[in-house]
Amino acid sequence: MVRRHRHPPPSPLPQRDGIDPVRVRLPPDPGGEWETVRDHLVARFGAAIGVERVDAILRAGRFAGVDGPVRGTEPYTAGRYIWFHREFAPEERVPFEIGIVHRDERIVVADKPHFLATTPRGRHVTETALARLRRELGLPELQPAHRLDRLTAGLALFVVRAGDRGAYQTLFRDRRVRKEYEAVAPYDPAVALPVTVRSRIEKERGTLAAREVPGEPNSESRIELLEHLGGFGRYRLSPATGRTHQLRVHMNGLGLPLLHDPVYPVVLEEVPPDRTDYARPLQLLAKVLEFTDPLTGEPYRFESRLQLVPLTRLGRPSGQ
Repeated sequence: MVRRHRHPPPSPLPQRDGIDPVRVRLPPDPGGEWETVRDHLVARFGAAIGVERVDAILRAGRFAGVDGPVRGTEPYTAGRYIWFHREFAPEERVPFEIGIVHRDERIVVADKPHFLATTPRGRHVTETALARLRRELGLPELQPAHRLDRLTAGLALFVVRAGDRGAYQTLFRDRRVRKEYEAVAPYDPAVALPVTVRSRIEKERGTLAAREVPGEPNSESRIELLEHLGGFGRYRLSPATGRTHQLRVHMNGLGLPLLHDPVYPVVLEEVPPDRTDYARPLQLLAKVLEFTDPLTGEPYRFESRLQLVPLTRLGRPSGQ
């Protein structure tokens, strides 16, 4: 007999600041260690936040089950769902707005500014594109179809209905989205362009920089020079794959590291979040998204309204 997995029940808690509550399913207790729900919560979270804090959250009714607040004195029942909201550290607001390039009943195409993370991760939780858009557009089910690096600006695709997300994610997985980026980097006449770079990129967990290593290529980027002025050029970058930091790694490998890149060629000491230099954004922009809508068959082409630094601010005419 095939066992069917039940979908979890809907959360009894609303989003807070555009962030979903954490859902916990109580695991089996073969050793009979947990007589009450509180016993398990203390064992699960006590080391991280302290037993007193767990008790304070229980007293405040901030753990919730499908039937209402969880007090902790209930008998332990494996398989039960419990929800709660994490406590977020204060976050500095990224001082740029998110542009809306397109919005309909299925998708939102946003112009994400530099320095704003796409989704909650690490110290960036409420101050992310996803949380902001949920709040500002009143779309609690909004989900990203892909992720754009925090330091990269430009087009990001979001799905309005959670049930549609898989169809749009599949577009990116199957490389059926044409992506085009613009970048500003040094100009070197000795670098022959255009060129298609193929290499193997690996990134170890816990390290900031990815690196090119020997082996079968897992990344491919087309790099073209659009114009140059003095010692800088403006480039069109067209990735065929989506490895972490791929375009930055490939440009650095050509000896053309992107302007204001804090990782390539040298990892700079991380600046505290309250001292971010917003005047020096990474000069990389997700300029174009082109795809056929998987639900309607309609072809789409979107172009970012954001711009990188003009070359006239960086160098003198080169005679081109």
